[in-house]
Amino acid sequence: MSENILQGRRVLLIIGGGIAAYKCLELIRRLRERGASVRAILTSAAQQFITPLSVSSLTGDKVYLDLFSLTDEAEMGHIELSRDADLLVVAPATADLMAKMANGLANDLASTALLATDKKVLIAPAMNVRMWTHRATQRNFETLLADGVDFVGPNSGDMACGEYGPGRMAEPAEILAAIESHFTELAYPGGGPLKGKRILITAGPTHEPLDPVRYIANRSSGKQGYAIAQAVARLGAEAVLVSGPTNLPDPPGVRVKRVETAREMLAACEAALPADVAICAAAVADWRAASDAEQKLKKQPGAGAPEIALVENPDILATLSQLQNNRPSLVVGFAAETEKVIEHAQSKRARKRCDWIVANDVSPATGVMGGDLNTVHLITGAGQENWPLLPKQAVAERLARRIAEHFSSNEKSA
Repeated sequence: MSENILQGRRVLLIIGGGIAAYKCLELIRRLRERGASVRAILTSAAQQFITPLSVSSLTGDKVYLDLFSLTDEAEMGHIELSRDADLLVVAPATADLMAKMANGLANDLASTALLATDKKVLIAPAMNVRMWTHRATQRNFETLLADGVDFVGPNSGDMACGEYGPGRMAEPAEILAAIESHFTELAYPGGGPLKGKRILITAGPTHEPLDPVRYIANRSSGKQGYAIAQAVARLGAEAVLVSGPTNLPDPPGVRVKRVETAREMLAACEAALPADVAICAAAVADWRAASDAEQKLKKQPGAGAPEIALVENPDILATLSQLQNNRPSLVVGFAAETEKVIEHAQSKRARKRCDWIVANDVSPATGVMGGDLNTVHLITGAGQENWPLLPKQAVAERLARRIAEHFSSNEKSA
Protein backbone atom coordinates (compact mmCIF):
# COMPACT_ATOMS: atom_id res chain seq x y z
CA MET A 1 0.00 0.00 0.00
CA SER A 2 3.00 2.29 0.12
CA GLU A 3 2.96 2.82 -3.65
CA ASN A 4 0.93 5.64 -5.17
CA ILE A 5 -2.20 3.96 -6.43
CA LEU A 6 -2.83 6.78 -8.96
CA GLN A 7 0.61 6.80 -10.56
CA GLY A 8 0.24 6.42 -14.33
CA ARG A 9 -3.56 6.23 -14.26
CA ARG A 10 -5.52 8.09 -16.96
CA VAL A 11 -8.65 9.99 -15.93
CA LEU A 12 -11.11 11.60 -18.31
CA LEU A 13 -12.80 14.40 -16.38
CA ILE A 14 -16.12 15.61 -17.78
CA ILE A 15 -17.01 18.98 -16.29
CA GLY A 16 -20.67 19.92 -16.33
CA GLY A 17 -22.22 23.35 -16.03
CA GLY A 18 -22.67 24.51 -12.47
CA ILE A 19 -21.14 26.82 -9.91
CA ALA A 20 -19.34 23.81 -8.42
CA ALA A 21 -17.26 23.50 -11.60
CA TYR A 22 -14.56 25.60 -9.96
CA LYS A 23 -13.87 22.72 -7.54
CA CYS A 24 -12.64 20.65 -10.50
CA LEU A 25 -9.53 22.82 -10.73
CA GLU A 26 -8.50 21.64 -7.26
CA LEU A 27 -9.39 18.04 -8.18
CA ILE A 28 -7.18 18.19 -11.26
CA ARG A 29 -4.29 19.58 -9.22
CA ARG A 30 -4.57 16.81 -6.65
CA LEU A 31 -4.79 14.09 -9.32
CA ARG A 32 -1.70 15.41 -11.09
CA GLU A 33 0.19 15.62 -7.80
CA ARG A 34 -0.39 11.89 -7.35
CA GLY A 35 0.87 10.98 -10.79
CA ALA A 36 -2.39 10.64 -12.70
CA SER A 37 -2.82 12.13 -16.17
CA VAL A 38 -6.02 14.07 -16.75
CA ARG A 39 -7.86 14.92 -19.93
CA ALA A 40 -10.91 17.15 -19.67
CA ILE A 41 -14.12 17.67 -21.56
CA LEU A 42 -16.02 20.88 -20.85
CA THR A 43 -19.67 21.15 -21.73
CA SER A 44 -20.81 24.43 -23.23
CA ALA A 45 -22.49 25.28 -19.91
CA ALA A 46 -19.29 24.53 -17.97
CA GLN A 47 -17.49 27.17 -20.03
CA GLN A 48 -19.76 29.78 -18.46
CA PHE A 49 -18.18 29.03 -15.07
CA ILE A 50 -14.53 28.14 -15.78
CA THR A 51 -12.36 28.72 -18.83
CA PRO A 52 -10.74 26.10 -21.04
CA LEU A 53 -7.43 27.90 -20.50
CA SER A 54 -7.52 27.41 -16.71
CA VAL A 55 -8.34 23.72 -17.12
CA SER A 56 -5.69 23.21 -19.79
CA SER A 57 -3.07 24.92 -17.64
CA LEU A 58 -3.65 22.41 -14.86
CA THR A 59 -4.07 19.24 -16.97
CA GLY A 60 -1.10 20.05 -19.20
CA ASP A 61 -3.21 18.88 -22.12
CA LYS A 62 -5.68 20.41 -24.53
CA VAL A 63 -9.28 20.67 -23.42
CA TYR A 64 -11.96 19.00 -25.53
CA LEU A 65 -15.05 21.05 -26.27
CA ASP A 66 -16.71 20.30 -29.59
CA LEU A 67 -18.14 17.03 -30.84
CA PHE A 68 -17.72 18.11 -34.46
CA SER A 69 -14.15 19.42 -34.41
CA LEU A 70 -12.55 17.70 -37.41
CA THR A 71 -9.07 18.21 -35.97
CA ASP A 72 -10.00 16.51 -32.75
CA GLU A 73 -11.81 13.74 -34.60
CA ALA A 74 -8.68 13.08 -36.67
CA GLU A 75 -6.34 13.12 -33.69
CA MET A 76 -8.53 11.66 -30.96
CA GLY A 77 -12.01 10.51 -31.91
CA HIS A 78 -14.68 10.79 -29.24
CA ILE A 79 -14.79 7.00 -28.93
CA GLU A 80 -11.04 6.73 -28.43
CA LEU A 81 -11.10 9.70 -26.07
CA SER A 82 -13.38 7.80 -23.70
CA ARG A 83 -11.78 4.39 -24.15
CA ASP A 84 -8.24 5.67 -23.71
CA ALA A 85 -9.05 6.58 -20.10
CA ASP A 86 -8.89 4.20 -17.15
CA LEU A 87 -11.78 5.98 -15.46
CA LEU A 88 -14.37 8.60 -16.43
CA VAL A 89 -15.30 11.14 -13.76
CA VAL A 90 -18.25 13.48 -14.21
CA ALA A 91 -18.05 16.48 -11.88
CA PRO A 92 -20.21 18.38 -11.48
CA ALA A 93 -22.83 15.98 -12.80
CA THR A 94 -25.82 18.19 -13.48
CA ALA A 95 -29.41 16.95 -13.61
CA ASP A 96 -29.19 17.33 -17.40
CA LEU A 97 -26.07 15.17 -17.68
CA MET A 98 -27.57 12.52 -15.41
CA ALA A 99 -30.74 12.46 -17.53
CA LYS A 100 -28.71 12.06 -20.73
CA MET A 101 -26.67 9.23 -19.20
CA ALA A 102 -29.71 7.41 -17.87
CA ASN A 103 -31.55 7.61 -21.19
CA GLY A 104 -28.65 7.03 -23.59
CA LEU A 105 -28.70 10.47 -25.22
CA ALA A 106 -25.64 11.68 -27.08
CA ASN A 107 -26.00 15.18 -28.52
CA ASP A 108 -22.70 16.74 -27.41
CA LEU A 109 -19.13 15.61 -26.79
CA ALA A 110 -19.65 14.86 -23.08
CA SER A 111 -22.74 12.69 -23.50
CA THR A 112 -21.29 10.99 -26.58
CA ALA A 113 -18.09 10.08 -24.74
CA LEU A 114 -20.11 8.70 -21.85
CA LEU A 115 -22.26 6.58 -24.15
CA ALA A 116 -19.25 5.32 -26.09
CA THR A 117 -17.13 4.27 -23.12
CA ASP A 118 -16.50 0.77 -21.92
CA LYS A 119 -14.81 1.98 -18.73
CA LYS A 120 -16.07 2.63 -15.22
CA VAL A 121 -17.87 5.93 -14.63
CA LEU A 122 -17.86 7.85 -11.34
CA ILE A 123 -20.14 10.84 -11.02
CA ALA A 124 -20.40 13.66 -8.47
CA PRO A 125 -23.91 15.15 -8.69
CA ALA A 126 -24.42 18.88 -8.09
CA MET A 127 -27.74 20.68 -8.37
CA ASN A 128 -30.45 22.53 -6.48
CA VAL A 129 -32.04 20.50 -3.69
CA ARG A 130 -35.42 20.50 -5.44
CA MET A 131 -33.85 19.22 -8.63
CA TRP A 132 -32.02 16.46 -6.74
CA THR A 133 -35.14 15.31 -4.89
CA HIS A 134 -37.39 15.51 -7.96
CA ARG A 135 -38.84 12.15 -8.93
CA ALA A 136 -37.30 12.31 -12.40
CA THR A 137 -33.78 12.83 -11.03
CA GLN A 138 -34.23 10.12 -8.44
CA ARG A 139 -35.49 7.81 -11.17
CA ASN A 140 -32.39 8.57 -13.23
CA PHE A 141 -30.23 8.03 -10.14
CA GLU A 142 -31.69 4.56 -9.62
CA THR A 143 -31.21 3.74 -13.32
CA LEU A 144 -27.56 4.78 -13.24
CA LEU A 145 -26.93 2.77 -10.08
CA ALA A 146 -28.43 -0.28 -11.77
CA ASP A 147 -26.18 0.38 -14.77
CA GLY A 148 -23.11 0.16 -12.54
CA VAL A 149 -22.29 3.87 -12.31
CA ASP A 150 -20.59 4.86 -9.04
CA PHE A 151 -21.61 7.97 -7.09
CA VAL A 152 -19.79 10.24 -4.67
CA GLY A 153 -22.13 12.67 -2.92
CA PRO A 154 -24.11 14.76 -3.16
CA ASN A 155 -23.57 16.37 0.22
CA SER A 156 -26.03 18.45 2.20
CA GLY A 157 -25.43 22.11 2.96
CA ASP A 158 -25.92 25.70 1.90
CA MET A 159 -26.24 26.28 -1.82
CA ALA A 160 -25.41 29.19 -4.09
CA CYS A 161 -29.15 29.66 -4.68
CA GLY A 162 -29.68 30.28 -0.96
CA GLU A 163 -31.43 26.99 -0.19
CA TYR A 164 -30.19 24.21 2.08
CA GLY A 165 -30.26 20.46 1.62
CA PRO A 166 -28.77 17.62 -0.45
CA GLY A 167 -27.32 18.63 -3.79
CA ARG A 168 -23.89 20.12 -3.04
CA MET A 169 -21.10 18.54 -5.04
CA ALA A 170 -18.68 16.44 -2.99
CA GLU A 171 -15.45 18.18 -2.07
CA PRO A 172 -12.34 17.52 -4.23
CA ALA A 173 -10.70 15.46 -1.46
CA GLU A 174 -13.82 13.30 -1.23
CA ILE A 175 -13.90 12.72 -5.00
CA LEU A 176 -10.18 11.96 -4.92
CA ALA A 177 -10.76 9.35 -2.19
CA ALA A 178 -13.45 7.68 -4.32
CA ILE A 179 -11.10 7.63 -7.32
CA GLU A 180 -8.32 6.11 -5.21
CA SER A 181 -10.76 3.54 -3.87
CA HIS A 182 -11.73 2.54 -7.42
CA PHE A 183 -8.12 1.96 -8.44
CA THR A 184 -7.36 0.16 -5.19
CA GLU A 185 -10.10 -2.32 -6.01
CA LEU A 186 -8.61 -2.77 -9.49
CA ALA A 187 -5.15 -3.31 -8.02
CA TYR A 188 -6.40 -6.18 -5.86
CA PRO A 189 -8.81 -8.17 -8.06
CA GLY A 190 -8.62 -11.17 -5.76
CA GLY A 191 -9.40 -9.06 -2.72
CA GLY A 192 -7.80 -5.99 -1.22
CA PRO A 193 -4.89 -5.70 1.19
CA LEU A 194 -7.26 -6.31 4.10
CA LYS A 195 -8.60 -9.56 2.68
CA GLY A 196 -8.85 -12.16 5.40
CA LYS A 197 -9.08 -9.53 8.14
CA ARG A 198 -12.20 -9.23 10.26
CA ILE A 199 -12.78 -5.65 11.37
CA LEU A 200 -15.29 -4.53 13.97
CA ILE A 201 -16.47 -0.92 13.81
CA THR A 202 -18.78 0.96 16.16
CA ALA A 203 -20.60 4.08 15.00
CA GLY A 204 -23.21 6.65 15.92
CA PRO A 205 -24.59 7.70 19.29
CA THR A 206 -26.26 5.58 21.93
CA HIS A 207 -29.69 6.40 23.35
CA GLU A 208 -30.01 5.85 27.08
CA PRO A 209 -33.70 5.87 28.11
CA LEU A 210 -35.07 8.03 30.90
CA ASP A 211 -38.64 6.93 30.30
CA PRO A 212 -40.54 5.42 27.32
CA VAL A 213 -40.25 8.65 25.28
CA ARG A 214 -37.09 10.45 26.51
CA TYR A 215 -33.43 9.52 26.41
CA ILE A 216 -29.89 10.81 26.92
CA ALA A 217 -27.98 11.15 23.62
CA ASN A 218 -25.49 13.32 21.74
CA ARG A 219 -25.06 14.94 18.33
CA SER A 220 -23.11 12.13 16.64
CA SER A 221 -24.41 11.39 13.12
CA GLY A 222 -22.53 8.11 12.66
CA LYS A 223 -21.13 9.33 9.31
CA GLN A 224 -17.49 8.74 10.21
CA GLY A 225 -17.97 5.19 11.47
CA TYR A 226 -20.14 4.25 8.48
CA ALA A 227 -17.52 5.66 6.10
CA ILE A 228 -14.80 3.63 7.84
CA ALA A 229 -16.84 0.44 7.57
CA GLN A 230 -17.30 0.98 3.85
CA ALA A 231 -13.63 1.88 3.35
CA VAL A 232 -12.26 -1.26 5.03
CA ALA A 233 -14.80 -3.40 3.18
CA ARG A 234 -13.56 -1.93 -0.11
CA LEU A 235 -10.06 -3.07 0.83
CA GLY A 236 -11.29 -6.62 1.24
CA ALA A 237 -12.00 -6.83 4.97
CA GLU A 238 -14.96 -8.60 6.50
CA ALA A 239 -16.55 -5.56 8.10
CA VAL A 240 -18.98 -5.79 11.01
CA LEU A 241 -20.61 -2.49 11.94
CA VAL A 242 -22.32 -2.12 15.32
CA SER A 243 -24.38 1.03 14.99
CA GLY A 244 -26.29 3.16 17.42
CA PRO A 245 -29.42 4.97 16.18
CA THR A 246 -28.73 6.83 12.91
CA ASN A 247 -30.59 7.79 9.74
CA LEU A 248 -27.87 6.32 7.51
CA PRO A 249 -28.40 3.39 5.12
CA ASP A 250 -26.35 0.23 5.59
CA PRO A 251 -22.99 0.54 3.80
CA PRO A 252 -22.66 -1.90 0.88
CA GLY A 253 -20.74 -5.06 1.67
CA VAL A 254 -20.93 -4.50 5.44
CA ARG A 255 -22.76 -6.60 8.03
CA VAL A 256 -24.68 -4.21 10.28
CA LYS A 257 -26.01 -4.81 13.80
CA ARG A 258 -28.20 -1.95 15.06
CA VAL A 259 -28.46 -1.26 18.79
CA GLU A 260 -29.84 1.47 21.06
CA THR A 261 -27.89 1.56 24.32
CA ALA A 262 -24.26 1.30 25.41
CA ARG A 263 -24.89 -2.05 27.07
CA GLU A 264 -26.44 -3.41 23.88
CA MET A 265 -23.48 -2.07 21.88
CA LEU A 266 -20.97 -3.79 24.16
CA ALA A 267 -22.86 -7.08 23.95
CA ALA A 268 -22.96 -6.85 20.13
CA CYS A 269 -19.22 -6.12 20.01
CA GLU A 270 -18.40 -9.08 22.24
CA ALA A 271 -20.62 -11.30 20.08
CA ALA A 272 -18.70 -10.15 16.96
CA LEU A 273 -15.35 -11.34 18.33
CA PRO A 274 -12.84 -12.62 17.42
CA ALA A 275 -11.71 -9.78 15.18
CA ASP A 276 -8.35 -8.62 13.90
CA VAL A 277 -9.19 -4.94 14.37
CA ALA A 278 -11.67 -3.03 16.50
CA ILE A 279 -12.39 0.60 15.56
CA CYS A 280 -14.46 2.35 18.22
CA ALA A 281 -15.84 5.39 16.41
CA ALA A 282 -19.18 5.48 18.25
CA ALA A 283 -19.96 8.35 20.59
CA VAL A 284 -21.11 6.18 23.48
CA ALA A 285 -23.01 7.92 26.28
CA ASP A 286 -20.86 7.98 29.42
CA TRP A 287 -23.86 7.77 31.76
CA ARG A 288 -27.35 6.33 31.86
CA ALA A 289 -30.24 6.62 34.26
CA ALA A 290 -29.91 4.28 37.23
CA SER A 291 -33.47 3.19 36.45
CA ASP A 292 -35.69 4.32 33.62
CA ALA A 293 -39.32 5.04 34.38
CA GLU A 294 -41.91 2.60 33.09
CA GLN A 295 -44.29 5.48 32.32
CA LYS A 296 -43.64 8.93 30.90
CA LEU A 297 -42.31 11.33 33.54
CA LYS A 298 -45.00 13.96 34.01
CA LYS A 299 -44.37 17.57 34.93
CA GLN A 300 -46.05 18.30 38.25
CA PRO A 301 -47.01 21.95 38.90
CA GLY A 302 -44.78 23.42 41.58
CA ALA A 303 -42.78 20.20 42.01
CA GLY A 304 -39.73 21.33 40.01
CA ALA A 305 -37.53 19.13 37.86
CA PRO A 306 -37.37 15.42 38.72
CA GLU A 307 -34.16 14.10 40.26
CA ILE A 308 -32.54 11.53 37.98
CA ALA A 309 -29.73 9.40 39.39
CA LEU A 310 -27.05 8.53 36.83
CA VAL A 311 -24.71 5.55 36.72
CA GLU A 312 -21.68 4.99 34.53
CA ASN A 313 -22.06 3.06 31.29
CA PRO A 314 -19.64 0.28 30.31
CA ASP A 315 -16.48 1.54 28.61
CA ILE A 316 -16.47 -0.33 25.29
CA LEU A 317 -13.05 0.87 24.12
CA ALA A 318 -11.35 0.01 27.42
CA THR A 319 -13.14 -3.35 27.59
CA LEU A 320 -11.99 -4.41 24.11
CA SER A 321 -8.47 -3.08 24.71
CA GLN A 322 -8.02 -4.99 27.97
CA LEU A 323 -9.52 -8.35 27.03
CA GLN A 324 -7.47 -11.31 28.19
CA ASN A 325 -8.87 -13.53 25.45
CA ASN A 326 -9.98 -12.56 21.95
CA ARG A 327 -8.39 -9.11 22.12
CA PRO A 328 -8.12 -7.70 18.58
CA SER A 329 -4.49 -7.25 17.55
CA LEU A 330 -5.21 -3.59 16.72
CA VAL A 331 -7.68 -1.54 18.76
CA VAL A 332 -8.40 1.98 17.50
CA GLY A 333 -10.29 4.51 19.58
CA PHE A 334 -11.71 7.92 18.75
CA ALA A 335 -11.38 10.99 20.95
CA ALA A 336 -13.78 13.84 20.22
CA GLU A 337 -12.41 16.77 22.21
CA THR A 338 -13.37 20.42 22.62
CA GLU A 339 -9.99 21.54 24.04
CA LYS A 340 -6.39 20.30 24.42
CA VAL A 341 -7.12 17.76 21.68
CA ILE A 342 -3.69 16.10 21.46
CA GLU A 343 -3.05 16.13 25.21
CA HIS A 344 -6.41 14.57 26.04
CA ALA A 345 -6.06 12.00 23.25
CA GLN A 346 -2.65 10.84 24.44
CA SER A 347 -3.99 10.52 27.96
CA LYS A 348 -6.99 8.54 26.69
CA ARG A 349 -4.78 6.14 24.75
CA ALA A 350 -2.73 5.38 27.86
CA ARG A 351 -5.78 5.12 30.11
CA LYS A 352 -7.82 2.86 27.84
CA ARG A 353 -4.75 0.82 26.73
CA CYS A 354 -5.75 0.92 23.08
CA ASP A 355 -3.18 0.93 20.27
CA TRP A 356 -4.23 4.02 18.30
CA ILE A 357 -6.38 7.04 18.97
CA VAL A 358 -7.97 9.15 16.22
CA ALA A 359 -8.44 12.55 17.83
CA ASN A 360 -10.61 15.34 16.45
CA ASP A 361 -11.65 18.80 17.59
CA VAL A 362 -15.42 19.02 17.99
CA SER A 363 -15.58 22.40 19.69
CA PRO A 364 -18.58 24.47 18.52
CA ALA A 365 -16.38 26.71 16.36
CA THR A 366 -15.33 23.80 14.13
CA GLY A 367 -18.86 22.73 13.14
CA VAL A 368 -17.52 19.18 12.86
CA MET A 369 -19.94 17.27 15.11
CA GLY A 370 -22.55 15.76 12.81
CA GLY A 371 -21.07 17.47 9.73
CA ASP A 372 -19.33 16.12 6.63
CA LEU A 373 -15.75 17.25 7.34
CA ASN A 374 -13.19 16.24 9.93
CA THR A 375 -9.68 17.28 11.01
CA VAL A 376 -7.99 14.42 12.86
CA HIS A 377 -4.71 13.50 14.50
CA LEU A 378 -3.62 9.87 14.57
CA ILE A 379 -1.91 9.07 17.90
CA THR A 380 0.10 5.83 17.92
CA GLY A 381 2.91 4.37 19.98
CA ALA A 382 5.33 5.76 17.40
CA GLY A 383 4.10 9.34 17.67
CA GLN A 384 1.54 11.63 16.11
CA GLU A 385 0.29 12.21 12.55
CA ASN A 386 -1.61 15.41 11.77
CA TRP A 387 -4.06 15.01 8.90
CA PRO A 388 -5.55 17.99 7.03
CA LEU A 389 -9.22 18.96 6.97
CA LEU A 390 -10.88 16.21 4.94
CA PRO A 391 -14.36 14.93 4.18
CA LYS A 392 -15.21 12.03 6.46
CA GLN A 393 -15.08 9.60 3.54
CA ALA A 394 -11.51 10.70 2.80
CA VAL A 395 -10.57 10.31 6.47
CA ALA A 396 -12.02 6.80 6.35
CA GLU A 397 -10.10 5.88 3.19
CA ARG A 398 -6.85 7.15 4.69
CA LEU A 399 -7.40 5.27 7.95
CA ALA A 400 -8.22 2.06 6.07
CA ARG A 401 -5.00 2.33 4.05
CA ARG A 402 -3.07 3.09 7.23
CA ILE A 403 -4.42 -0.10 8.83
CA ALA A 404 -3.45 -2.08 5.73
CA GLU A 405 0.08 -0.64 5.92
CA HIS A 406 0.25 -1.61 9.60
CA PHE A 407 -0.49 -5.27 8.87
CA SER A 408 1.75 -5.30 5.79
CA SER A 409 4.76 -4.00 7.72
CA ASN A 410 4.13 -6.43 10.60
CA GLU A 411 3.92 -9.39 8.23
CA LYS A 412 7.16 -8.37 6.49
CA SER A 413 9.01 -8.08 9.80
CA ALA A 414 7.66 -11.39 11.13
